[in-house]
Amino acid sequence: MIGVVRSELGRLSRRSVIIGWFGLTAALAMIINVVMFQVIKSSSVPPANGPGVSFPSEARLLSEHGIVAGLGSASSILGVVALSFWAIATSTDYSTGLIRVLASAQPVRWRLILGKWLALGVFTAAATTVALVANLVAAPLAAQSAGYSPSAWGNDLIPLLLGAWINLFGALLIWGTIGLALATLTRSSGVAIGVGVGYVLLGESLITSVASSTRDWLPGTTMSAIASGGTAAVSYGAALSLGVTYLVLTLAAATIVVVRRDITD
Repeated sequence: MIGVVRSELGRLSRRSVIIGWFGLTAALAMIINVVMFQVIKSSSVPPANGPGVSFPSEARLLSEHGIVAGLGSASSILGVVALSFWAIATSTDYSTGLIRVLASAQPVRWRLILGKWLALGVFTAAATTVALVANLVAAPLAAQSAGYSPSAWGNDLIPLLLGAWINLFGALLIWGTIGLALATLTRSSGVAIGVGVGYVLLGESLITSVASSTRDWLPGTTMSAIASGGTAAVSYGAALSLGVTYLVLTLAAATIVVVRRDITD
């Protein structure tokens, strides 16, 4: 298992992956802070949530939690980034034929998928750290540019940052696992990414417009609640339980496919 993880980490440590994944994560974490403060500056009432983004109220943004509010607000769009890179890393094994070599070297196939999941989890932890640092850099500048000087931001900062990191990492890990499962099932990163982006930007909104009672059970709402430490509609405990269920089911589906699929074609 250790050999599988080390192999996957080595393949993931390409400049294109690091610059693309981490750079895009940092940029989005910074942009969302600027957008949030400019939106709140124009109106103290938060607007309706946009595709992949949820807006906090002015009171929350200026509270001690406001310094990490951008992470929860952008968790869905950051999740799509994680989903995309997990899908690319997974589908490449099939498009290049590497899966046959890997299966020959490690006949116990469930170790292949678990090793890839662990390696991608390490990179997701690094991406979460990048998002947190970018958020900490951007939030004070965005607040100042909008004319705010939140005095509560320095209260209990270390526990707050640690909690925000854990919550965002959990949300991104689930999004990434969904991307891994989609790419394993379809053997195509394009299809997996298309499904993920389409769902976040359009799919969940359509589902909730037809059946509003399902809103609190859907992946986007669940992961946003996890990243935000709970919301008024979904408690943190309920979101975490449902998120773990999504993770286990999707990882189990990917594992079953890898174990049972004929990879000689």
